[in-house]
Amino acid sequence: MVFHALNRGVGRMKIFFSERDYAAFEETVEETLRLYPMRVLAYCLLPNHWHFVLWPEGDGDLSAFLQRLTNTHTQRWQRAKNKVGYGHLYQGRFKSFPVQTDDHFYTVVRYVERNALRANMAETAEAWRWGSLWRRVNNVRAPLLTEWPLAEPMGISPINWLLNLSPLCAAR
Repeated sequence: MVFHALNRGVGRMKIFFSERDYAAFEETVEETLRLYPMRVLAYCLLPNHWHFVLWPEGDGDLSAFLQRLTNTHTQRWQRAKNKVGYGHLYQGRFKSFPVQTDDHFYTVVRYVERNALRANMAETAEAWRWGSLWRRVNNVRAPLLTEWPLAEPMGISPINWLLNLSPLCAAR
């Protein structure tokens, strides 16, 4: 089963301040993937939170992956920002929601990939460097992104995909 997972900074505190912060988080995701394999289908990193669409292979994989990711990120963030001993980085344990139908899958991925655009972080969703749509449009998938369990919107303009105007989505 596919899951939409997210977490945010405590009190909506900013957790990413610079491109280096975003890049360090992506590096932490890559390291975590080597220890706890996980199929990452989509994601978006924003200044005070992140979203992932994940497809675990077995029971317990989702929790193990996200626990390792958030713990490692917290420790590294606190050291880098000289905040060791100052309390929590995240508002709590990650939240996750099952994606139960094909239509729901496409809706959740569109929601995640549009997040930066909705937050006015970029002029277009595919221009936001810290998300899966940028990676898919620029063909920079490995090692973060894996194949979807359903057909991807290949050859469809990002704007049509995000607005649900693609033949792929209309046929469903």
